[in-house]
Amino acid sequence: MNLLCKYRYISQSKQEKMKNVSKIKKRILKYIDYKGINKRKFYQLTNIANGTLDKSSGLSEFGIEKFISTFDDINPEWLLTGKGSMIKSDAKQLKKEPVLHPANPGQKDAIPLVDVRANAGYGNFDSLITEGDISSHYVVPKFSRLKPDFMIEISGNSMAPKYYSGDLVAVHKLESSEFIQWGRPHLIGTRNQGIMVKRLYPSDQEGHYKCKSDNPEYPPFDVPLDEITGIALVVGVIRVE
Repeated sequence: MNLLCKYRYISQSKQEKMKNVSKIKKRILKYIDYKGINKRKFYQLTNIANGTLDKSSGLSEFGIEKFISTFDDINPEWLLTGKGSMIKSDAKQLKKEPVLHPANPGQKDAIPLVDVRANAGYGNFDSLITEGDISSHYVVPKFSRLKPDFMIEISGNSMAPKYYSGDLVAVHKLESSEFIQWGRPHLIGTRNQGIMVKRLYPSDQEGHYKCKSDNPEYPPFDVPLDEITGIALVVGVIRVE
């Protein structure tokens, strides 16, 4: 077989393989291309097995769940059916209009901006964030229905590409561990490690939570429950490009 024929054969083989790939996988490939993420990075971020996107079999329910929890700006309806837009409308709007409107403390929907950085080594947010730590108040129209308790700046890139250093995250404080949404990003106040943003999971160790970063360079770790002084769910983000 000469080189030209061999090349044509390989190209045709790749095309045939792509024809057999499930529609959901094709949409995932379209999404990561849109985000500028290669397959290797995709597998690192989602912990989905290498080569999964190239196989003709469909993606498991567990794999779809991993994908959506990692890239939560994806429109699930588009992913499953192809209908609607690829990116959630709220995510599009926030990306186009990351606008903070200055507000007075007593103003409706005013959100306090805390002058403390998450994951910067400061103390827990339940006991050390006081009125004196609030630098200003803002109204963010897209956050009005989310009812956040405050906003805080991210420090470091352990949660990249979800969050980057300098991003402002809006959080809603949890009154009970029963309201923890496993796998979603949370702001965690600790006695010795300061304030950090991590995804929370149950731990194999009794009396602990497992904390995971989105950046694969940062390994997961367990935190004792008696070390945690406050937990808040991250409900929104503003990024200044």
